[in-house]
Amino acid sequence: MIKIKEAVIVEGKYDKIKLSNFIDGLIITTEGFGVFRDKEKLALIRHLAEVRGILVLTDSDGAGFVIRNFLKGAVPSGRIKHAYIPDVFGKEKRKTTPSKEGKIGVEGLSEELISKAIARSGAECEITEGRTRAAADITKADLYELGLTGLPSASEKRDMLKKRLGLPEKLTSNSLLAVLNCIMTREELFAVMQNIAEGE
Repeated sequence: MIKIKEAVIVEGKYDKIKLSNFIDGLIITTEGFGVFRDKEKLALIRHLAEVRGILVLTDSDGAGFVIRNFLKGAVPSGRIKHAYIPDVFGKEKRKTTPSKEGKIGVEGLSEELISKAIARSGAECEITEGRTRAAADITKADLYELGLTGLPSASEKRDMLKKRLGLPEKLTSNSLLAVLNCIMTREELFAVMQNIAEGE
């Protein structure tokens, strides 16, 4: 596994599935050009860039570079890194025909090629034996204990937390958990929820 500090930004769900096989870290999809009009998603990416840095890993075709350039202009230059995959011609197994430019995207490349692209990007990463999880990581049980899941008032509490942290409103519970583990410790989360409960 490759443990990456930065949030990895890819185009679609199949890219995310591919990377999840060998990357230990937060992976966010742009939904292709969807990020251009999805203000919530862009706000999340900007927030992650600020607190964690982002690593953009898009396809090597024209569309991939349009998305890459959009993100480049959306976040401060010091908070974004780029992993460039090589031009490999062919088609992904799940597709019946090649893409418009005939290039294979992230989802169709080997782990070796993608890993080399990440290594050249300057991202902060390390090789691990498997997915790591620190004892102090925030868990689903913590969210339940804090009333952020499993209760009628959970949605309202999550909204208050997201507003306090400047996170997009539409984050799902699972996405919220992943983001929280990127931006704060378990102790910090409990402290923030205590402040919210006390109206501070």
